[in-house]
Amino acid sequence: MTASESAWFKSSYSGGNATECVEAAVIPSGVLIRDSKRPEHQHLTVSAPTWAGFLASLNLPH
Repeated sequence: MTASESAWFKSSYSGGNATECVEAAVIPSGVLIRDSKRPEHQHLTVSAPTWAGFLASLNLPH
């Protein structure tokens, strides 16, 4: 699966005004992350455990 074929999504905490947002896409080997304002530019790829650790560190309300 390539980055262009992936189902990209923004956080539900993201503002709807196209400012400083990141998008993520879940792939079999982990998660892709990109700047929503520049989707044609390069993206980061992180493993599933790294992504899970990042989310856990955010301490978001349930």
